[in-house]
Amino acid sequence: MKKLLGIRIDVWILITVFLVVGVALKYRDYIHPLNTGTRTLDSIKRSGELVILTQNMPTTYFLDRDGNEAGPEYEIVKEFADHLGVTPRFIIKHSVEELLMAVEAGKGDLASGGLTVTEARKKRFLYGPRYQEVNQQVVCRRGGPTPKNIKDLYKVELDVSAGTSYAERLAELKTQHTELKWAELKGVDSEEILIDIWKGERQCTVMDSTIVAVNQRYLPELKVMFNLGEKEDLAWVLPKDAADLRKVALDWFSSFKKTERYAGIKERYFGHVEGFDYVDTAAFIRRIEERYTKYRPLFQTAAETYELSELLLASQSYQESHWNPKAKSQTGVRGMMMLTLPTAKAMEVTNRLNPEQSIMGGAKYLAKLKDGFRDTIEEPDLTWISLAAYNVGLGHVKDAQKLAVKQNKNPNKWHDLKEVLPLLSKKSYYKDLYYGYARGNEPVRYVTRIREYEQILSQQLEIE
Repeated sequence: MKKLLGIRIDVWILITVFLVVGVALKYRDYIHPLNTGTRTLDSIKRSGELVILTQNMPTTYFLDRDGNEAGPEYEIVKEFADHLGVTPRFIIKHSVEELLMAVEAGKGDLASGGLTVTEARKKRFLYGPRYQEVNQQVVCRRGGPTPKNIKDLYKVELDVSAGTSYAERLAELKTQHTELKWAELKGVDSEEILIDIWKGERQCTVMDSTIVAVNQRYLPELKVMFNLGEKEDLAWVLPKDAADLRKVALDWFSSFKKTERYAGIKERYFGHVEGFDYVDTAAFIRRIEERYTKYRPLFQTAAETYELSELLLASQSYQESHWNPKAKSQTGVRGMMMLTLPTAKAMEVTNRLNPEQSIMGGAKYLAKLKDGFRDTIEEPDLTWISLAAYNVGLGHVKDAQKLAVKQNKNPNKWHDLKEVLPLLSKKSYYKDLYYGYARGNEPVRYVTRIREYEQILSQQLEIE
Protein backbone atom coordinates (compact mmCIF):
# COMPACT_ATOMS: atom_id res chain seq x y z
CA MET A 1 0.00 0.00 0.00
CA LYS A 2 2.88 2.36 0.89
CA LYS A 3 4.59 1.50 -2.39
CA LEU A 4 1.35 2.05 -4.30
CA LEU A 5 0.82 5.34 -2.50
CA GLY A 6 4.38 6.36 -3.37
CA ILE A 7 3.75 5.57 -7.03
CA ARG A 8 0.53 7.58 -6.95
CA ILE A 9 2.38 10.53 -5.40
CA ASP A 10 5.09 10.29 -8.08
CA VAL A 11 2.43 10.22 -10.76
CA TRP A 12 0.75 13.30 -9.35
CA ILE A 13 4.09 15.09 -9.23
CA LEU A 14 4.70 14.23 -12.88
CA ILE A 15 1.19 15.33 -13.84
CA THR A 16 1.69 18.64 -11.99
CA VAL A 17 5.03 19.21 -13.72
CA PHE A 18 3.50 18.52 -17.13
CA LEU A 19 0.61 20.89 -16.39
CA VAL A 20 2.95 23.69 -15.27
CA VAL A 21 5.20 23.20 -18.29
CA GLY A 22 2.17 23.07 -20.58
CA VAL A 23 0.77 26.31 -19.18
CA ALA A 24 4.20 27.94 -19.40
CA LEU A 25 4.56 26.88 -23.03
CA LYS A 26 1.08 28.03 -23.91
CA TYR A 27 1.54 31.46 -22.30
CA ARG A 28 5.26 31.96 -22.82
CA ASP A 29 4.63 34.73 -25.38
CA TYR A 30 2.46 36.67 -22.94
CA ILE A 31 5.42 37.44 -20.69
CA HIS A 32 8.24 39.44 -22.19
CA PRO A 33 11.38 37.26 -22.24
CA LEU A 34 14.10 38.83 -20.14
CA ASN A 35 16.90 36.63 -21.40
CA THR A 36 15.54 34.88 -24.49
CA GLY A 37 14.64 35.59 -28.12
CA THR A 38 12.60 38.22 -29.90
CA ARG A 39 8.83 38.32 -29.59
CA THR A 40 6.72 38.26 -32.70
CA LEU A 41 4.24 41.02 -33.46
CA ASP A 42 1.36 38.64 -32.65
CA SER A 43 2.84 37.77 -29.28
CA ILE A 44 3.29 41.44 -28.46
CA LYS A 45 -0.37 42.09 -29.24
CA ARG A 46 -1.51 39.08 -27.24
CA SER A 47 0.54 40.19 -24.25
CA GLY A 48 -1.08 43.64 -24.39
CA GLU A 49 2.30 45.31 -23.80
CA LEU A 50 5.08 46.86 -25.89
CA VAL A 51 8.40 46.94 -24.01
CA ILE A 52 10.61 49.88 -24.95
CA LEU A 53 14.23 50.36 -23.93
CA THR A 54 15.27 54.00 -23.60
CA GLN A 55 17.55 56.51 -21.89
CA ASN A 56 16.55 59.07 -19.28
CA MET A 57 17.30 62.39 -21.03
CA PRO A 58 15.34 65.56 -21.93
CA THR A 59 15.63 64.68 -25.62
CA THR A 60 14.23 61.17 -25.16
CA TYR A 61 12.34 60.16 -22.00
CA PHE A 62 11.93 61.73 -18.56
CA LEU A 63 9.46 62.32 -15.74
CA ASP A 64 8.03 65.84 -15.69
CA ARG A 65 7.49 68.06 -12.65
CA ASP A 66 4.26 66.20 -11.83
CA GLY A 67 5.93 62.80 -12.08
CA ASN A 68 4.33 61.95 -15.43
CA GLU A 69 6.21 60.27 -18.27
CA ALA A 70 7.24 62.74 -20.96
CA GLY A 71 9.77 63.37 -23.72
CA PRO A 72 9.69 63.47 -27.52
CA GLU A 73 10.64 59.82 -28.04
CA TYR A 74 8.28 58.74 -25.27
CA GLU A 75 5.35 60.44 -26.98
CA ILE A 76 6.15 59.09 -30.44
CA VAL A 77 6.57 55.51 -29.24
CA LYS A 78 3.42 55.79 -27.12
CA GLU A 79 1.50 56.75 -30.26
CA PHE A 80 2.83 53.62 -31.94
CA ALA A 81 1.82 51.46 -28.97
CA ASP A 82 -1.67 52.98 -29.14
CA HIS A 83 -1.74 52.09 -32.83
CA LEU A 84 -0.95 48.48 -31.96
CA GLY A 85 -3.60 48.51 -29.23
CA VAL A 86 -1.12 47.76 -26.44
CA THR A 87 0.28 49.52 -23.38
CA PRO A 88 3.85 50.85 -23.58
CA ARG A 89 6.28 49.92 -20.80
CA PHE A 90 9.56 51.80 -20.69
CA ILE A 91 12.75 50.34 -19.26
CA ILE A 92 15.57 52.79 -18.54
CA LYS A 93 19.16 52.01 -19.47
CA HIS A 94 21.98 54.31 -18.46
CA SER A 95 24.23 54.33 -21.52
CA VAL A 96 24.05 53.62 -25.24
CA GLU A 97 26.23 50.56 -24.75
CA GLU A 98 23.87 49.17 -22.11
CA LEU A 99 20.88 49.98 -24.30
CA LEU A 100 22.20 48.10 -27.31
CA MET A 101 23.27 45.10 -25.23
CA ALA A 102 19.75 44.92 -23.80
CA VAL A 103 18.26 44.83 -27.32
CA GLU A 104 20.52 41.91 -28.24
CA ALA A 105 19.64 40.12 -25.00
CA GLY A 106 15.91 40.26 -25.80
CA LYS A 107 15.06 42.53 -22.89
CA GLY A 108 12.80 44.78 -24.96
CA ASP A 109 10.84 44.85 -28.20
CA LEU A 110 12.62 47.95 -29.47
CA ALA A 111 14.99 50.71 -28.32
CA SER A 112 14.22 54.40 -28.71
CA GLY A 113 16.90 56.41 -26.99
CA GLY A 114 18.62 58.87 -29.30
CA LEU A 115 20.33 56.11 -31.29
CA THR A 116 22.17 57.04 -34.47
CA VAL A 117 22.09 54.94 -37.63
CA THR A 118 25.63 53.62 -38.24
CA GLU A 119 27.11 51.01 -40.56
CA ALA A 120 28.44 48.96 -37.64
CA ARG A 121 25.02 48.82 -35.97
CA LYS A 122 23.32 47.75 -39.20
CA LYS A 123 25.20 44.46 -38.89
CA ARG A 124 23.76 43.85 -35.43
CA PHE A 125 20.24 45.31 -35.59
CA LEU A 126 17.28 46.34 -37.70
CA TYR A 127 16.38 50.01 -37.86
CA GLY A 128 12.83 51.25 -37.48
CA PRO A 129 11.52 54.76 -38.23
CA ARG A 130 14.12 57.47 -38.74
CA TYR A 131 12.56 60.36 -36.90
CA GLN A 132 15.22 63.08 -36.56
CA GLU A 133 18.42 64.41 -38.14
CA VAL A 134 21.40 65.42 -35.99
CA ASN A 135 24.99 66.55 -36.35
CA GLN A 136 27.81 65.18 -34.25
CA GLN A 137 29.53 68.20 -32.70
CA VAL A 138 32.79 68.75 -30.87
CA VAL A 139 31.91 70.45 -27.59
CA CYS A 140 34.29 72.13 -25.14
CA ARG A 141 34.01 74.75 -22.39
CA ARG A 142 34.34 78.49 -22.83
CA GLY A 143 37.76 79.51 -21.59
CA GLY A 144 39.17 76.04 -22.32
CA PRO A 145 40.65 74.44 -25.44
CA THR A 146 39.47 75.87 -28.77
CA PRO A 147 39.92 73.19 -31.46
CA LYS A 148 38.78 74.40 -34.87
CA ASN A 149 39.31 71.23 -36.89
CA ILE A 150 40.14 67.53 -36.54
CA LYS A 151 43.90 68.12 -36.43
CA ASP A 152 43.43 70.44 -33.47
CA LEU A 153 41.86 67.51 -31.61
CA TYR A 154 45.26 65.75 -31.51
CA LYS A 155 46.22 67.96 -28.56
CA VAL A 156 42.86 67.86 -26.74
CA GLU A 157 41.68 65.46 -24.04
CA LEU A 158 38.61 63.97 -25.70
CA ASP A 159 36.13 61.82 -23.74
CA VAL A 160 33.08 60.01 -25.16
CA SER A 161 30.65 57.47 -23.76
CA ALA A 162 31.58 53.89 -24.68
CA GLY A 163 29.57 52.14 -27.36
CA THR A 164 28.22 55.34 -28.89
CA SER A 165 28.13 56.50 -32.49
CA TYR A 166 30.64 59.17 -31.39
CA ALA A 167 33.21 56.47 -30.66
CA GLU A 168 32.45 54.86 -34.03
CA ARG A 169 32.93 58.18 -35.86
CA LEU A 170 36.25 58.82 -34.12
CA ALA A 171 37.43 55.30 -35.01
CA GLU A 172 36.58 55.99 -38.67
CA LEU A 173 38.48 59.29 -38.57
CA LYS A 174 41.52 57.67 -37.00
CA THR A 175 42.18 55.70 -40.19
CA GLN A 176 43.13 59.02 -41.79
CA HIS A 177 44.20 60.89 -38.65
CA THR A 178 46.45 58.41 -36.90
CA GLU A 179 47.41 60.87 -34.13
CA LEU A 180 43.79 61.23 -33.04
CA LYS A 181 43.11 59.77 -29.59
CA TRP A 182 40.24 59.70 -27.13
CA ALA A 183 38.95 57.90 -24.06
CA GLU A 184 35.79 55.77 -24.12
CA LEU A 185 34.06 55.91 -20.74
CA LYS A 186 32.09 52.84 -19.67
CA GLY A 187 28.99 53.39 -17.53
CA VAL A 188 29.05 57.16 -18.07
CA ASP A 189 26.25 58.67 -20.13
CA SER A 190 26.64 61.59 -22.50
CA GLU A 191 24.97 64.18 -20.28
CA GLU A 192 27.29 63.32 -17.39
CA ILE A 193 30.22 64.11 -19.67
CA LEU A 194 28.65 67.45 -20.62
CA ILE A 195 28.22 68.37 -16.95
CA ASP A 196 31.85 67.46 -16.25
CA ILE A 197 32.97 69.68 -19.13
CA TRP A 198 30.80 72.51 -17.82
CA LYS A 199 32.45 72.11 -14.41
CA GLY A 200 35.89 72.19 -16.02
CA GLU A 201 36.64 68.60 -15.00
CA ARG A 202 36.95 67.40 -18.62
CA GLN A 203 38.09 69.23 -21.74
CA CYS A 204 36.01 68.18 -24.75
CA THR A 205 33.60 65.58 -26.08
CA VAL A 206 31.55 64.68 -29.16
CA MET A 207 27.77 64.91 -28.87
CA ASP A 208 24.60 65.03 -30.98
CA SER A 209 23.45 68.57 -31.78
CA THR A 210 20.01 68.14 -30.17
CA ILE A 211 21.51 67.08 -26.84
CA VAL A 212 23.95 69.98 -26.94
CA ALA A 213 21.27 72.54 -27.85
CA VAL A 214 19.01 71.52 -24.97
CA ASN A 215 21.82 71.37 -22.40
CA GLN A 216 23.28 74.74 -23.37
CA ARG A 217 20.18 76.32 -21.83
CA TYR A 218 21.21 74.94 -18.44
CA LEU A 219 24.98 74.80 -18.92
CA PRO A 220 25.67 77.97 -20.94
CA GLU A 221 29.47 77.67 -20.79
CA LEU A 222 29.31 74.69 -23.18
CA LYS A 223 30.57 75.77 -26.59
CA VAL A 224 30.22 74.03 -29.94
CA MET A 225 33.56 74.12 -31.76
CA PHE A 226 32.66 72.46 -35.08
CA ASN A 227 30.57 69.69 -36.68
CA LEU A 228 32.27 66.31 -36.96
CA GLY A 229 30.92 65.22 -40.35
CA GLU A 230 27.58 65.23 -42.16
CA LYS A 231 24.12 64.94 -40.65
CA GLU A 232 22.94 61.56 -39.40
CA ASP A 233 19.58 59.98 -38.62
CA LEU A 234 18.24 58.95 -35.25
CA ALA A 235 16.08 55.82 -35.42
CA TRP A 236 14.48 53.06 -33.41
CA VAL A 237 16.63 49.96 -33.03
CA LEU A 238 15.10 46.48 -33.19
CA PRO A 239 16.50 42.94 -32.92
CA LYS A 240 17.68 41.36 -36.17
CA ASP A 241 14.73 38.95 -36.26
CA ALA A 242 12.00 41.54 -35.59
CA ALA A 243 11.15 42.08 -39.27
CA ASP A 244 7.37 41.94 -38.73
CA LEU A 245 7.42 44.61 -36.01
CA ARG A 246 9.78 46.75 -38.10
CA LYS A 247 7.48 46.67 -41.15
CA VAL A 248 4.44 47.71 -39.14
CA ALA A 249 6.45 50.48 -37.45
CA LEU A 250 7.74 51.86 -40.76
CA ASP A 251 4.28 51.81 -42.36
CA TRP A 252 2.75 53.51 -39.34
CA PHE A 253 5.40 56.22 -39.10
CA SER A 254 5.18 57.15 -42.79
CA SER A 255 1.62 58.28 -42.08
CA PHE A 256 2.12 59.56 -38.53
CA LYS A 257 4.89 62.01 -39.48
CA LYS A 258 2.39 63.89 -41.68
CA THR A 259 -0.07 64.46 -38.82
CA GLU A 260 -0.60 67.50 -36.63
CA ARG A 261 0.06 65.30 -33.63
CA TYR A 262 3.62 64.67 -34.78
CA ALA A 263 4.15 68.35 -35.62
CA GLY A 264 2.88 69.23 -32.16
CA ILE A 265 5.37 66.89 -30.46
CA LYS A 266 8.27 68.42 -32.37
CA GLU A 267 7.04 71.92 -31.56
CA ARG A 268 6.57 71.20 -27.87
CA TYR A 269 10.04 69.77 -27.27
CA PHE A 270 12.21 71.49 -29.87
CA GLY A 271 10.24 74.52 -31.11
CA HIS A 272 12.03 76.82 -28.65
CA VAL A 273 15.51 75.39 -29.33
CA GLU A 274 16.61 77.47 -32.30
CA GLY A 275 19.61 79.68 -31.64
CA PHE A 276 21.74 79.90 -28.52
CA ASP A 277 22.72 83.24 -27.02
CA TYR A 278 25.42 82.63 -24.41
CA VAL A 279 25.46 86.18 -23.03
CA ASP A 280 21.69 86.32 -22.61
CA THR A 281 21.43 82.83 -21.09
CA ALA A 282 24.28 83.44 -18.64
CA ALA A 283 22.72 86.77 -17.60
CA PHE A 284 19.34 85.12 -17.09
CA ILE A 285 20.78 82.42 -14.83
CA ARG A 286 22.62 85.08 -12.82
CA ARG A 287 19.49 87.18 -12.42
CA ILE A 288 17.43 84.25 -11.14
CA GLU A 289 19.32 84.59 -7.88
CA GLU A 290 19.80 88.35 -8.01
CA ARG A 291 16.23 89.39 -8.89
CA TYR A 292 13.77 86.52 -9.23
CA THR A 293 14.01 85.44 -5.59
CA LYS A 294 12.83 88.89 -4.53
CA TYR A 295 9.75 88.91 -6.76
CA ARG A 296 8.87 85.22 -6.70
CA PRO A 297 6.05 85.59 -4.10
CA LEU A 298 4.35 88.13 -6.41
CA PHE A 299 4.52 85.74 -9.37
CA GLN A 300 3.19 82.90 -7.21
CA THR A 301 0.23 84.97 -6.03
CA ALA A 302 -0.62 86.26 -9.52
CA ALA A 303 -0.32 82.79 -11.03
CA GLU A 304 -2.59 81.29 -8.39
CA THR A 305 -5.12 84.11 -8.75
CA TYR A 306 -5.44 83.77 -12.53
CA GLU A 307 -4.73 80.03 -12.90
CA LEU A 308 -1.47 80.47 -14.77
CA SER A 309 1.92 78.80 -14.55
CA GLU A 310 4.17 80.67 -12.15
CA LEU A 311 7.29 79.81 -14.14
CA LEU A 312 5.71 80.86 -17.43
CA LEU A 313 4.52 84.16 -15.96
CA ALA A 314 7.95 84.86 -14.48
CA SER A 315 9.63 83.96 -17.78
CA GLN A 316 7.30 86.28 -19.66
CA SER A 317 8.15 89.07 -17.23
CA TYR A 318 11.85 88.49 -17.80
CA GLN A 319 11.35 88.69 -21.55
CA GLU A 320 9.45 91.93 -21.07
CA SER A 321 11.63 93.75 -18.53
CA HIS A 322 14.46 91.50 -17.26
CA TRP A 323 12.61 91.71 -13.93
CA ASN A 324 13.24 95.44 -13.73
CA PRO A 325 10.17 97.12 -12.13
CA LYS A 326 11.15 100.53 -13.54
CA ALA A 327 11.71 99.38 -17.11
CA LYS A 328 10.51 101.76 -19.82
CA SER A 329 10.52 101.67 -23.60
CA GLN A 330 10.47 104.41 -26.21
CA THR A 331 6.99 103.27 -27.25
CA GLY A 332 5.55 104.01 -23.80
CA VAL A 333 5.22 100.55 -22.26
CA ARG A 334 6.41 100.29 -18.67
CA GLY A 335 7.04 98.09 -15.67
CA MET A 336 7.69 94.43 -14.91
CA MET A 337 5.11 93.29 -17.48
CA MET A 338 5.61 96.28 -19.82
CA LEU A 339 1.96 97.24 -19.99
CA THR A 340 0.69 99.87 -22.40
CA LEU A 341 -1.32 102.68 -20.83
CA PRO A 342 -4.67 101.49 -22.29
CA THR A 343 -4.03 97.90 -21.15
CA ALA A 344 -3.04 99.09 -17.68
CA LYS A 345 -6.27 101.07 -17.35
CA ALA A 346 -8.33 98.14 -18.59
CA MET A 347 -6.66 95.87 -16.01
CA GLU A 348 -7.18 98.49 -13.24
CA VAL A 349 -3.47 99.14 -12.81
CA THR A 350 -2.92 102.66 -11.47
CA ASN A 351 0.88 102.53 -11.24
CA ARG A 352 2.69 100.53 -13.90
CA LEU A 353 6.02 100.91 -12.10
CA ASN A 354 4.67 99.20 -8.99
CA PRO A 355 5.89 95.58 -9.34
CA GLU A 356 2.88 94.04 -7.59
CA GLN A 357 0.36 95.97 -9.69
CA SER A 358 2.28 95.30 -12.90
CA ILE A 359 2.58 91.55 -12.33
CA MET A 360 -1.07 91.22 -11.31
CA GLY A 361 -2.15 93.34 -14.27
CA GLY A 362 -0.05 91.37 -16.74
CA ALA A 363 -1.34 88.07 -15.36
CA LYS A 364 -4.92 89.30 -15.57
CA TYR A 365 -4.43 90.39 -19.18
CA LEU A 366 -2.81 87.09 -20.23
CA ALA A 367 -5.63 85.15 -18.54
CA LYS A 368 -8.17 87.28 -20.40
CA LEU A 369 -6.49 86.55 -23.72
CA LYS A 370 -6.49 82.82 -22.95
CA ASP A 371 -10.20 82.95 -22.10
CA GLY A 372 -10.87 84.50 -25.50
CA PHE A 373 -9.19 81.61 -27.31
CA ARG A 374 -10.19 78.80 -24.97
CA ASP A 375 -13.23 77.59 -26.93
CA THR A 376 -11.20 76.75 -30.04
CA ILE A 377 -7.60 76.20 -28.91
CA GLU A 378 -6.17 73.57 -26.58
CA GLU A 379 -3.01 73.63 -24.49
CA PRO A 380 -0.13 74.11 -24.99
CA ASP A 381 -1.06 76.03 -28.15
CA LEU A 382 -3.53 78.10 -26.11
CA THR A 383 -0.74 79.56 -23.99
CA TRP A 384 1.65 80.17 -26.87
CA ILE A 385 -0.91 81.88 -29.10
CA SER A 386 -2.12 83.99 -26.16
CA LEU A 387 1.47 85.07 -25.49
CA ALA A 388 1.77 86.09 -29.14
CA ALA A 389 -1.39 88.19 -28.78
CA TYR A 390 0.05 89.81 -25.63
CA ASN A 391 3.08 90.84 -27.67
CA VAL A 392 1.75 91.86 -31.08
CA GLY A 393 -1.90 92.52 -30.26
CA LEU A 394 -5.04 90.41 -30.44
CA GLY A 395 -6.12 91.94 -33.76
CA HIS A 396 -2.92 90.97 -35.55
CA VAL A 397 -3.15 87.41 -34.23
CA LYS A 398 -6.73 87.20 -35.49
CA ASP A 399 -5.47 88.42 -38.89
CA ALA A 400 -2.79 85.74 -38.85
CA GLN A 401 -5.38 83.09 -38.05
CA LYS A 402 -7.48 84.16 -41.05
CA LEU A 403 -4.38 84.11 -43.23
CA ALA A 404 -3.55 80.63 -41.95
CA VAL A 405 -6.95 79.36 -43.07
CA LYS A 406 -6.35 80.80 -46.55
CA GLN A 407 -3.06 78.92 -46.70
CA ASN A 408 -4.66 75.64 -45.62
CA LYS A 409 -2.92 75.75 -42.25
CA ASN A 410 -4.47 75.19 -38.85
CA PRO A 411 -5.16 78.59 -37.22
CA ASN A 412 -5.32 76.98 -33.77
CA LYS A 413 -1.90 75.31 -33.82
CA TRP A 414 1.19 77.30 -32.91
CA HIS A 415 3.47 75.33 -35.27
CA ASP A 416 1.34 76.61 -38.17
CA LEU A 417 0.62 80.09 -36.86
CA LYS A 418 4.28 80.89 -36.22
CA GLU A 419 4.93 80.31 -39.94
CA VAL A 420 2.17 82.73 -40.89
CA LEU A 421 2.83 85.58 -38.44
CA PRO A 422 6.02 86.80 -40.20
CA LEU A 423 3.94 87.38 -43.35
CA LEU A 424 2.21 90.28 -41.57
CA SER A 425 5.23 92.43 -42.39
CA LYS A 426 4.96 91.77 -46.14
CA LYS A 427 2.82 94.21 -48.10
CA SER A 428 1.48 91.55 -50.44
CA TYR A 429 -0.19 89.98 -47.40
CA TYR A 430 -0.92 92.77 -44.91
CA LYS A 431 -2.59 95.10 -47.45
CA ASP A 432 -5.64 92.83 -47.44
CA LEU A 433 -5.77 92.30 -43.67
CA TYR A 434 -8.03 94.30 -41.34
CA TYR A 435 -5.28 95.34 -38.89
CA GLY A 436 -2.62 95.74 -41.58
CA TYR A 437 1.12 95.76 -41.02
CA ALA A 438 2.81 94.18 -38.02
CA ARG A 439 6.36 93.05 -37.24
CA GLY A 440 5.27 89.43 -37.35
CA ASN A 441 8.67 87.96 -36.54
CA GLU A 442 8.61 89.59 -33.10
CA PRO A 443 5.81 87.52 -31.51
CA VAL A 444 7.43 84.32 -32.83
CA ARG A 445 10.73 85.23 -31.22
CA TYR A 446 8.89 86.46 -28.12
CA VAL A 447 7.18 83.11 -27.54
CA THR A 448 10.35 81.17 -28.30
CA ARG A 449 12.40 83.11 -25.75
CA ILE A 450 9.75 82.78 -23.05
CA ARG A 451 9.68 79.02 -23.55
CA GLU A 452 13.48 78.94 -23.33
CA TYR A 453 13.44 80.95 -20.10
CA GLU A 454 10.74 78.74 -18.62
CA GLN A 455 12.81 75.62 -19.28
CA ILE A 456 15.96 77.16 -17.79
CA LEU A 457 14.10 78.54 -14.76
CA SER A 458 12.52 75.16 -14.09
CA GLN A 459 15.90 73.45 -14.25
CA GLN A 460 17.63 76.02 -12.05
CA LEU A 461 14.95 75.81 -9.36
CA GLU A 462 15.30 72.02 -9.32
CA ILE A 463 19.05 72.38 -8.86
CA GLU A 464 18.46 74.66 -5.89
